[in-house]
Amino acid sequence: MGKWLQGAQEVRSAMDMAGAKLDDASALEAMALYPRWEAGKSYAADARIRYGDFLYRVVQAHTSQADWTPDQTPALFVKVSLAEWPEWVQPTGVHDAYNTGDKVTYNGEHYVSLIDGNTWSPDAYPAGWEKQA
Repeated sequence: MGKWLQGAQEVRSAMDMAGAKLDDASALEAMALYPRWEAGKSYAADARIRYGDFLYRVVQAHTSQADWTPDQTPALFVKVSLAEWPEWVQPTGVHDAYNTGDKVTYNGEHYVSLIDGNTWSPDAYPAGWEKQA
């Protein structure tokens, strides 16, 4: 059994290296390359993992906890998306703040950030956003 386990670990390592080199579009097409999220596991920043039907990128290195799931912890995970106008998510710091030109959907409307380091919603700081027609 040891030989099979070693072979499986080598394949997993090769998959991890290949997956790390993919852009977001390719990664979304090859989601099976990425491991599923697990509680109690150490994750490195920029690693990609699957949770439910979605692919997430790790924002900051951490050891996961059962109550820190990717869909509920934006300080640790961001959903990988190719949407031109993704839903606005409250940034938790500089690592996930919106920058000049970033596009979002907020309350059904489209906005473009006018500033770097934008952690405010269009309601909280309208001068930081330009509503699109």
